[in-house]
Amino acid sequence: MLWPTPIKVFVVDDSAFMRRMITAMLEEDPQIRVVGYAREGKEALEKIQRLKPDVVTLDVEMPGLGGIETLKALMDIQPLPVV
Repeated sequence: MLWPTPIKVFVVDDSAFMRRMITAMLEEDPQIRVVGYAREGKEALEKIQRLKPDVVTLDVEMPGLGGIETLKALMDIQPLPVV
């Protein structure tokens, strides 16, 4: 089944290598478009509100605002699917 528009994904990971790998894997599918990324939770929350992705990939262990704290905050302000 084809979606009418690409699925917009936002990638959150403190590792530049992992951000590149996740983005490359996701964008192999023409129905997925990575719309942005963040290195830590606070940055992610700000960008997610602005970019309005359909799905977020979220690293659990990050400096500053970690993945679990980011997830809780995200569900309070803009609930959406998170992997």
